[in-house]
Amino acid sequence: MPKSRTSASDSAFESASDSASASAFDSAYDELLATWPHPTTTLELPTPYGTTHLLQHGAEEAPPVLLLPGGGSTAGSWRTTAAALGATHRVHAVDLVGGPGRSRTDGRPIRTAADLTAWLDSVLDGLGLTSAAFCGHSYGGWIALRYALAAPDRTDRLALLDPTGCFAGFRPGYLLRALPMLLRPTAARTAAFLAWETGGAEHDPRVRRVDALAAELPRLRPVTGPRPTATELAALRPPALVLLAEGSRTHDAGEAATRATALGLRTELVPEATHHTLPATLPPKTLTALTDFLRPQAPDAA
Repeated sequence: MPKSRTSASDSAFESASDSASASAFDSAYDELLATWPHPTTTLELPTPYGTTHLLQHGAEEAPPVLLLPGGGSTAGSWRTTAAALGATHRVHAVDLVGGPGRSRTDGRPIRTAADLTAWLDSVLDGLGLTSAAFCGHSYGGWIALRYALAAPDRTDRLALLDPTGCFAGFRPGYLLRALPMLLRPTAARTAAFLAWETGGAEHDPRVRRVDALAAELPRLRPVTGPRPTATELAALRPPALVLLAEGSRTHDAGEAATRATALGLRTELVPEATHHTLPATLPPKTLTALTDFLRPQAPDAA
């Protein structure tokens, strides 16, 4: 919603307010990054669609996995997942270009799903990779699934954590609760929304703070599109694992699980999890299942 202040003094107030919001976010991001497993390095990768910021963990020679966060979240949300995957993989956690975090929109705009595919192609190219495993949460799951459908030769394996727009639509009640936050986002409104959706379930407070503060930063409208059709999903080539939060208020996890299973995809419900507790809070059993699935398989075991 456009701001109504127009005077010079009001413009100065808004500038100071925006600066304070950015400073608070940066501090929270750094505090979250400090809890990442050691060693974690950062990389700013130039692409035609903007400078992409990544957090990297694990042996450089290990099989690569790209982690894509949900809309409104950052690479930092993958802290516990990165710690588990780092034992077997080279983790590359990505801040989405146009979303919160430290990627920059200093390239061509991302306007379509094809642009997202080209962006991820350029990320892989910049990392010197011909292919990688992909793991995406929420909107990041939709991006990862779209990429796997468009670029199967560059997608080794695919893990989707409570993906949106893939197997079920949003619950009307979720959208209604989100509306004030979408119309006039503030840290307080976002924090209240996250508290409602998580409903007392364990949720990393550092991740929640970063996500709440991110609401007050400028961001681009995310690329959206229809759910993949049954025909498209039937042709999905990379092995796929779908992990659905049992307590998700975003969509009907049971409905999504039924549809994913009917398409022949390996599907599991994550107990005591909600949409927004993921990926920061994954039960140990689920983390083990995820790491086992993403571990490279012998050709006859895939």
